[in-house]
Amino acid sequence: MTYLLLNLPFLAAAALVAVAAGIARRSPRWRAIGFAAIPLVVLTAVFDNVIVGTGVVAYADDRILGIRLGVAPIEDFSYALAAIVLLPSLWSLLARRPGPRAEQHPQPRPQQHPEPRP
Repeated sequence: MTYLLLNLPFLAAAALVAVAAGIARRSPRWRAIGFAAIPLVVLTAVFDNVIVGTGVVAYADDRILGIRLGVAPIEDFSYALAAIVLLPSLWSLLARRPGPRAEQHPQPRPQQHPEPRP
């Protein structure tokens, strides 16, 4: 099994949740996600290169696509990509939004305590 095949279920799950959020009209703000992706990808590149370069993690050459950013294979970035898409999409999809019933039930007033007697 290649690392790309190993990553496909995670990427597919992230894509399905993003599509579900879009269908439910609760799509996350993609521009904000894009801006957040920049430091996440940069940090992933730095730390992946450190752990692969120092030998903490090794990849079999016959199981990767062969595309590398530094010494880290491109497949190593798929988890960051899945997180960038999945977490905001899931957050948007599961966010509680006030509906028409929220206006029907006013907030209870706080209890008033009687003033102490002298």
